[in-house]
Amino acid sequence: MKKTIPVVGMACSACSANVEKKLNSLAGISSASVSLPGRSALIDYDPTTISLEKMKQAVNDIGYDLVIEADRSVAEIEQRAYTLLRRRTLLSWLFALSVMAISMHWVPLGSRDMANQVALLLALANFMYCGREFFINAVKQLRHLTANMDTLVALSTGISFVFSCINTFWGDVLWGSRGIAWHTYFDASVMIITFVLTGRLLEERAKDATAASIRRLMGMQPKTARLVDGDHVDEVPIATIAKGDVLEVRAGEKIPVDGIVTQAESFMTADAAYVDESMITGEPTPAEKRMGSRVLAGTIPSQGKLRLKAQQIGEDTALAQIIRMVQAAQSSKAPVQRVVDKVALVFVPVVTAIALLTFVIWLVAGGMDHLPQAILSAIAVLVIACPCAMGLATPTALMVGIGKAAELQVLIKDATALERMRKVDAIVIDKTGTLTLPNQAIDFTKADNLDLEARETLKPHAAEAMKALQERGIAVYMMSGDKEEAAHYWANKAGIEHYQSKVLPQDKENLVRQLQRKGHTVAMIGDGINDTQALALADVSMAIGRGTDVAMDVAQVTLMGDDLRNIPRAFDLSQRTVRMIAQNLFWAFIYNLVCIPLAAGVLYAFGIDWQITPLWASVLMAFSSVSVVLNSLRLRFVAA
Repeated sequence: MKKTIPVVGMACSACSANVEKKLNSLAGISSASVSLPGRSALIDYDPTTISLEKMKQAVNDIGYDLVIEADRSVAEIEQRAYTLLRRRTLLSWLFALSVMAISMHWVPLGSRDMANQVALLLALANFMYCGREFFINAVKQLRHLTANMDTLVALSTGISFVFSCINTFWGDVLWGSRGIAWHTYFDASVMIITFVLTGRLLEERAKDATAASIRRLMGMQPKTARLVDGDHVDEVPIATIAKGDVLEVRAGEKIPVDGIVTQAESFMTADAAYVDESMITGEPTPAEKRMGSRVLAGTIPSQGKLRLKAQQIGEDTALAQIIRMVQAAQSSKAPVQRVVDKVALVFVPVVTAIALLTFVIWLVAGGMDHLPQAILSAIAVLVIACPCAMGLATPTALMVGIGKAAELQVLIKDATALERMRKVDAIVIDKTGTLTLPNQAIDFTKADNLDLEARETLKPHAAEAMKALQERGIAVYMMSGDKEEAAHYWANKAGIEHYQSKVLPQDKENLVRQLQRKGHTVAMIGDGINDTQALALADVSMAIGRGTDVAMDVAQVTLMGDDLRNIPRAFDLSQRTVRMIAQNLFWAFIYNLVCIPLAAGVLYAFGIDWQITPLWASVLMAFSSVSVVLNSLRLRFVAA
């Protein structure tokens, strides 16, 4: 079975890669995909072999936490963590400014020794309260022979602090006796922690915005319901509702569960109410609901009131299933992200090795006189080489893209589909139920004698959508089991040049396979069981939300509304998302390629007396991560 489980405690791509590696190593887990911005793990596991409790214990052992308890609110956990992070950041800034004031002699404290000792105490207080999590997590990682961003921060700040402590008490003995000027670097150690915390605070704010679509969907779920008990109507928590309960919903209130209407009324119609289902179906016109009609959780009666018998509650509602689908998609990984994650696993050890090499080269080249420079250069390399930007490059863009698609009533179950859609150059599309809407009010036993327009109608904007696809260079092939006359008529009306009539499911599959052999990237769009073979074979598979459950289960993408213009919009969104990923990865690559040598002091080899200091390294590191997330958020506006 597949389940999306929240993960708490991840701060960088190495964290998510470590959690994913640990989960995939456990017996009983077929696959696990961990999303850093989504703060979740999509796990495919055998519940008879491994329990959620064992997964949680394994993840806890490496310093993170799976939230499997029903009584633990992820939102509350994250809010508490954010509040604590904000408090630690503000206090760290207070410590940092105090140490900076002392080191810059803005606050006279008498002798140098007194100033250094006061700075030492302030830096120690900053370590113990504001920065202790870095050291705790680094130790946990070391125990399991792994490393993450906390390891780099702990190493850099720890080394600079210890070196400064040694200089505070024995500086004159070690350096002064040799005629070497010595300094302390408490300001650098404190500022590194301050800027890292500030970067994470800004990151959390920005990453929170990438999950806006999920929050909007969850906001559609009401917290209470009106329970009908005889002649009484009581407002009760939604969690207390059981199948078979009769509920009352008034105009403007959200329907709490999926159910069947038992009673309806409005000022327009005595035995019917009108429900706004646009949030689910994308249709702007309120749907008429009479006794026996099905209603969905999250939809809102716009006129009248109704009573319904609860059928699907909690996680079984259609809205809950949509939320799970979007969450699963945002936790899934595009092919490019899997490569990035592999890089992230080795990135921290490689950076540590580069820092050590930097230290050795400085020491060999300059001798003991350059020991302070060697230490500072190594610290700068450790600080600036942040794997966060690289790790956030792909998943943040995918999360925003998938969330934006959900707003277009396009539900993407697999991130691979979002990445692949931009490459599609051929579409195979079903007719009935996909391009056209059959008329349910006629006697289809006499359909052969009816006018084609009486049997079915072309979906609104279908012709416009097909034109937009073909303008993108995408060849459209309509496949229909209907007679030649009908297939020709509707293909012509939709503006489709290529079509086939009287086809069987195998014919659709054969066409997809034929197009793929010619080198095309093929999308299949269908709604029925007869389309599932072709859907399973296609490079990108799209099902119609009103179609069969089987087709939606097979498909990677579900089109919830009847507006087929969302198909080319989804393709445009795919192109923009992949372009955003490329921009993010380019920035992350260039950042490390340029900044690591500058932090190591490579310019000195060319006679240029300049390098990136640990202080500026911490600023640049925070900026790199935040810039990637903010760039991804642009999708929320440019892809509208």
